[in-house]
Order: sequence, then C-alpha cells, then structure tokens
Amino acid sequence: MLRSDTLFGKRESNTPNPPMSTTNSLSSSSTGSSSFPKASTPATGFNAAGSASNQHTNEVGSKLIVGPNIKLKGVEITDCDTLVVEGFVEATMDSRVIQIAKDGSFKGSAGIDIAEIHGTFDGELTVRQKLVIYASGKVSGKIRYGNVVIEEGGQLAGDVQVGGTTAQAKNLSVAKSV
Repeated sequence: MLRSDTLFGKRESNTPNPPMSTTNSLSSSSTGSSSFPKASTPATGFNAAGSASNQHTNEVGSKLIVGPNIKLKGVEITDCDTLVVEGFVEATMDSRVIQIAKDGSFKGSAGIDIAEIHGTFDGELTVRQKLVIYASGKVSGKIRYGNVVIEEGGQLAGDVQVGGTTAQAKNLSVAKSV
C-alpha cells in the first residue's frame, strides 16, 4: 500500500490541493509538499551521441516522444509541436520540430520547420527552415529544405531541392568534424 505522506509529501487534511506549478522544474517547499511540472514540456534535444538529453530549453508546446523499441504505424500526427523519434514511426505529419535519435527511424511524409536527424528518415520531407543531418543520419526520398547542414558522414539521397528549386551549392553547409 502506498502512503501519500512518503510518495507525494505530507499534506494537511484541511488544506485544498495546491495549484500546479507553471515552471519546468520540480520544486519543494519546507513542509515537504511538491508540485509537478506543467503538462506540456519543452523540447529536450539530443546529445552528441544522438540520444535524448535531459537539458531543458525555454521552448513551450506539445511534444510527442516515441521511445526506443516502440513502433507507431499508420497514423496522422496533428497538433504536435515537437516529435522525438527514438523508435519507429510510420506517419504523416505537419509540425514545428522533428528530432530523430540515432536508433530512431521515420517513414512517411512530414512538413517541418526544423529537422534534426541522427537516425533515418525515408519518404517525403519538407523542411521550411533548417535541416540538420548528423554523422549517423540518413535521409532519403523527396527532400525540400530552406537551409541544410550535413555533418561529415551524414547521408542525403533522392530528389533533393532547395525550397522547390534545384539544389544550389550556396545553400549547402558542410559541418567539419573535430
């Protein structure tokens, strides 16, 4: 049996539930009660190894995380600001940010503002602002982008165009490995 005084902190029986915190971190008062982070968490990003990191940014919005060994197939993802793919997703989506981890894979169609690819993307990808392909990243299919950065070792293949026109060298950036 769970005791509420040890799991959630002690609370006086006559006091109402405290309002939920609007900060991104857990906080405790001197009485031992705690508040929970708000439901919509900020984008976390990935570390250099392509794994999800725990650092929080000040971004706010809805976020869907498809964890390792999870397969999400045949869906349309809507109203999602950030999609983090650590498993496999086969879907159609229009979002603000997609982050594909080193072992993550996305197959389908996506309209995105910013894409960070450590894993694989196969399908139709339209990146309105910036496409970043890391050394372990592989992107193939019909690709449209505003700007692109490809780290040494990253792969980009298929029908590739800048903003709907044939790719021009001035819009390509090559990241140097250190």
